[in-house]
Amino acid sequence: MASEIELVSDDEGVVVAGGADTVQRFLDQAGLLAHATAVDLSRIREVIRAGASVAETASGVLEQSALYIKLTPESAKLLKDAGGLMPTKTRGISHVMLGETGKKSMKWLQSQDGPASLLSNPAVLSGVGGLLSQAAQQTEAQELRALLLRIDEKLDDARRERRDRELAKLRSVTAALGEAQILRRSGGDPKAAWDKVSHLAEAINDVQETALGQLQRLAEKVQVKESASALRRALRDVQGEVALQLAMLARCFELQDEFRVVELDYVLETSSSRVEGHRRGLHEAREERRATVLGRTSTLMGQLDAAADTANGNAILHAGAARFVVDVLNATGALVADFHAALGIETQRETVTAITWQDALRDPRQRRTAGREIGEKAVLVAASAGAVASVAVVAKKGTEGEDPE
Repeated sequence: MASEIELVSDDEGVVVAGGADTVQRFLDQAGLLAHATAVDLSRIREVIRAGASVAETASGVLEQSALYIKLTPESAKLLKDAGGLMPTKTRGISHVMLGETGKKSMKWLQSQDGPASLLSNPAVLSGVGGLLSQAAQQTEAQELRALLLRIDEKLDDARRERRDRELAKLRSVTAALGEAQILRRSGGDPKAAWDKVSHLAEAINDVQETALGQLQRLAEKVQVKESASALRRALRDVQGEVALQLAMLARCFELQDEFRVVELDYVLETSSSRVEGHRRGLHEAREERRATVLGRTSTLMGQLDAAADTANGNAILHAGAARFVVDVLNATGALVADFHAALGIETQRETVTAITWQDALRDPRQRRTAGREIGEKAVLVAASAGAVASVAVVAKKGTEGEDPE
């Protein structure tokens, strides 16, 4: 196996396993080595023991080097160039075995009749699938931590204080997960680590739901505004508030990722026959979580898009307000896209441009909109002037002793 490697993928990431030198050389040639993280195959020891047919020769798997790569367009191209992966009997898991043909290329060894390695055995693949899920959670948590640092730069002091007050509710959760991670890195008992954190999910969910609710309320706040000036007032604090709520969500999702890594360790150790089902369940839960986030943020961005259209549609009289609204839309859209990327959600937004006053003046629709607004204001001014005149007449009659009706 020194000159052979195996690739196992769950459509979110790929584990490259084999001799350490061959694995590193393969990823280095693909330009992906710098993005790889180590995977400890010894964590599937209990899963292998449960598969009696492979237990005698399992030591070869546990001694292999393994690196994890998040599935991106670049790493997906790597898999395609490798010859593609074949589906296995383990649902959602694909596999390919490659042999080195020199220092610059690999050849596809796995035949159409079926895989020819221990790593592709169903009993072992269920454990590798669990490791893939763990690696995906850890990679996401790392990206969320980096995102939090970027968001922090966009928060003012008052919002940092609000964020810290809310996150203080998760102080015990953070401490317990920190202890569990130390146990995990030290090779401690997975059951003891799980006992420290198993009761903490509700506290994370409560803070997460609060932040999602705040995003919904922000969308509703924008929705009810119809004029450019009203939109400008409504959006004055939206960008900062969205940054605050995304920071809250990022921290909650980071803690949930760390929680599930410990959870999978426990399942791998204590319920090896259930690892595959548990892995699929966690994947489904993560997809539902992403869908919820996408739904709330998409609603918000939809309202901001509509606000930009409204403001841009009356730039003759409100060019400053239009520029402000568009700037808020673009800045908030960049924040949301950055947040989506950390969760593995692909979004594509084009930057919106505020219409110039000169272009607005040349647009017949803009002139009609401005004319209607001026007309309405003129009526109001006239009505107001008439009311003032009436009051003056009444007052004059009153002073002359006449009945003012």
